[in-house]
Amino acid sequence: MRPASEPGQSFRPTQTLANRIGCMIAAFSLVPSGGRSSREDGGVADAVAAAVTVVRESGLPNHTSSMFTEVEGSWDECMDVVKKATEAVAQFGTRVSLVLKADIRPGRTGEMTAKLERLEKHIAEAAEEG
Repeated sequence: MRPASEPGQSFRPTQTLANRIGCMIAAFSLVPSGGRSSREDGGVADAVAAAVTVVRESGLPNHTSSMFTEVEGSWDECMDVVKKATEAVAQFGTRVSLVLKADIRPGRTGEMTAKLERLEKHIAEAAEEG
């Protein structure tokens, strides 16, 4: 339940969600089902390629692995890319499954690569000590 400023009034935040969040990394996976997505081999490479093309054309920092695509930007930028990628995948089936995970860290940018650099540094230091 949201707090009200006075009885009977609805909650009105002083900042928008997007302003409070700032930068984020969104990791997502899209899979079509039904319709033309039902290939004999069960593959969805055409649909995934359509989604990844949307992500790459966005101009935002991104990385695609075998399971997820990550994109870094503001809340609005990331959600817009996820929406457009979902719309691209929707052309390949009658349904779309979306898995979305977000790392929201206000005041930080470049975390897609910085996180990995910190991890590799810790691994190297542990190996030197061990």
